[in-house]
Amino acid sequence: MPNLTRRTLLRNSCLVAGAATLLTVELPKAAAAESETASVFHIFAFQWKQEATDAQKEQAARQIRAFQGVIPGLLQTHVGPNLSPRGKGYTFGGVMQFKDQSSLDAYVRHPAHQALLTWLVPLIDAIELDLNA
Repeated sequence: MPNLTRRTLLRNSCLVAGAATLLTVELPKAAAAESETASVFHIFAFQWKQEATDAQKEQAARQIRAFQGVIPGLLQTHVGPNLSPRGKGYTFGGVMQFKDQSSLDAYVRHPAHQALLTWLVPLIDAIELDLNA
């Protein structure tokens, strides 16, 4: 075991305190820079209204999957039935990964998405979440 003196302990504790201060100052800058370039995940779940048919539910899944390759900046699309017993009535959902926030914003306005919403919105109660990751 090395010979620990007061001087060694004091010097080491100052180094640790200095590093902790540096990390505290730099972390917010790094987090802000990361959030500007991080992917954005759009998560949604539907409670189908009683009048929604199985054919309409299948059509919604097909149309959402068809956004892949059509919507610029859409990196991944996953949709399907909710398998969780804790779904609180949300029986269908999906996750979409976008390159960045501006890609998600463009998706919201995209004509293909707007066309889907025209017939789908009257048939669902939806919840949506958007996350940086």
